[in-house]
Amino acid sequence: MRKELLPGEQVIAVTRQQGRSLFLPVLAFIVVPAVAAYACAWVIKGNAQRLAPFITVEWTPWLMGAAMVLAAWLLLAYSFKRVLHWRSVRYILTSRRILAKYGMFRRNDWQISLMAVRNVGVHQTLVQRALHSGNISLDTGHSGVAVLNDVPLVGKFRGFILDAMDELPKGEVFEGEVLRDFDELPWELREGGRDER
Repeated sequence: MRKELLPGEQVIAVTRQQGRSLFLPVLAFIVVPAVAAYACAWVIKGNAQRLAPFITVEWTPWLMGAAMVLAAWLLLAYSFKRVLHWRSVRYILTSRRILAKYGMFRRNDWQISLMAVRNVGVHQTLVQRALHSGNISLDTGHSGVAVLNDVPLVGKFRGFILDAMDELPKGEVFEGEVLRDFDELPWELREGGRDER
């Protein structure tokens, strides 16, 4: 992260999306192996032969292998995929900008300067409100609204954003320095250009 920071910029907060999206993958991670173990025990006891008489004892290793492969496929296709998706989203607040990074293999990220943010809004569903998370919308005026989805401790993160916005230097930035007065601008950059008199 240090290589990506601008001179004088500091990281204030780094967070991921709320972990509630991991509830079902974690539940599947517990239930699927248990069901696979039960299925293997059921096959070993000979219940498969009672259910379908054409199944012989030689089928037992194949049926157990099929149960294990199915369980592994469900864990990889559902649980592991959801955990990777959750881990691939990061929201970074620095003293000058907000960065959102999405994806592990295919990267998608955007950043907004805190100077461009005009309004910071919080939107919560009933579940998000119960878990103290929510969506933060950043109104940047003409370019639209950027949304940080499912931010944990949304009130605190919004407070960090507002504090960082308050600590921004007042005035306009000109080549890395803050100009506090109109008279400090060179003649070429003042409104109306050079005085030719």
